[in-house]
Amino acid sequence: MIFGHIAQPNPCRLPGAIEKALAFLRNTDFTALEPGVVEIEGRQIYAQILDLQTKAVAENRPEVHRRYLDIQFLASGEEKIGIAIDTGNNQISESLLEQRDIIFYHDSENESFIEMIPGSYAIFFPQDVHRPACIKEKATAIRKIVVKVAVSELD
Repeated sequence: MIFGHIAQPNPCRLPGAIEKALAFLRNTDFTALEPGVVEIEGRQIYAQILDLQTKAVAENRPEVHRRYLDIQFLASGEEKIGIAIDTGNNQISESLLEQRDIIFYHDSENESFIEMIPGSYAIFFPQDVHRPACIKEKATAIRKIVVKVAVSELD
């Protein structure tokens, strides 16, 4: 996992596909876009613009992906995201790996939380369990962008 703020320069060189995704996040006015999917580089790199309501931790299931990285960017509002390394010990709640590249777990072993403010981003790799859109202080509306980067695009 990598955590940062879009206003800060990258501290090191990242793979080109991730750099392309971060450039999209830096250079796009998300207030002008409707929720939905924006292709950045076909289905290899694309963004999902989501308007959500944060929920209690227990109402959000931890998730992992295998074919795509998630770059979760908070455009407005506040949230916390549960994070953990996938130890292989988490009980699967639902597997939609073939259809949507997602596995939901009932819970997450050794979970910690990061707090997101507008401009924050977190890059989740296939070994990173994450539980997004959790209440930070109180339930609130958020706009977040999830850029999906195919693992096959990493150089």
